[in-house]
Amino acid sequence: MHGIETVGIISKPNVEQAHAVVPGLIEWLRNRKIAVRYDHQTAVYARANNGISREQVPQGAQLVIVLGGDGTLLSAARAVGGSGIPLFPINLGGLGFLTAITIDEIYPELERALRGEHRIGRRRMLACQILRDEEIVGRYEALNDAVITKGGPARIIDLDTYVDSHFVCAYKSDGLIVSTPTGSTAYSLSAGGPIIFPSVGALCITPICPHMLTNRPVIVSDTSVIRVVCLAKDGDAFLTIDGQVGETLKQNDAIVCRQSPHTISLIRPPKMLFFDVLREKLKWGTR
Repeated sequence: MHGIETVGIISKPNVEQAHAVVPGLIEWLRNRKIAVRYDHQTAVYARANNGISREQVPQGAQLVIVLGGDGTLLSAARAVGGSGIPLFPINLGGLGFLTAITIDEIYPELERALRGEHRIGRRRMLACQILRDEEIVGRYEALNDAVITKGGPARIIDLDTYVDSHFVCAYKSDGLIVSTPTGSTAYSLSAGGPIIFPSVGALCITPICPHMLTNRPVIVSDTSVIRVVCLAKDGDAFLTIDGQVGETLKQNDAIVCRQSPHTISLIRPPKMLFFDVLREKLKWGTR
């Protein structure tokens, strides 16, 4: 079993397929003498009452199975943090750039993982801090992106942006995205950003609906420190991490983004490479 004695399961809520998948999955694991820990939502699918919080699921586990879409995986990535526990992402959601394992592939791929034959893709995370009067008032880690957007019906916001202390641009826009290569196929792509191969050492700065049409996405080294000073009035801008968590910003808050020391390990199907995923998910032409 290559050291896999305990497996965690994290599930997306309100997925009809999961009611059929989860009980069989838990039984399959227990038949192989593998202990199972799961979150409250998985317990609902399993018709059990012993679920625990997502943050507790990885404790003592050597593998975490994620049932859902990319959003569930992003939440699981934050729960795993810098522990190095591999994530086994099963696509029960929509597009699924990161959750590339299908329901039909669950058990063959789990067998490979238990034999130690699985292929792992490591994705670097993004560390973000909010500085207020040069004091750190917020810390976050993102797998995809950190996004600064206008709050509510506010007008366009002013965001002074620096890379390694060098002034880049005074953006007037609906917001700004700082994305990892993993996040380049998420919100940044929708905002006109480039697709970045996962192993490329880069971060991308993508303006959202900029006032100046010449403002284009900028790719910088992942060794860079990106500092964005929010000039919008208190409450007129919001920081969102991976589209899921975040907080309201105050005027002159600085959002500092840099490469995190932490990586996320994703178990990948052996025959599904990055460009295969692009062709399948984005319906690119095939020969």
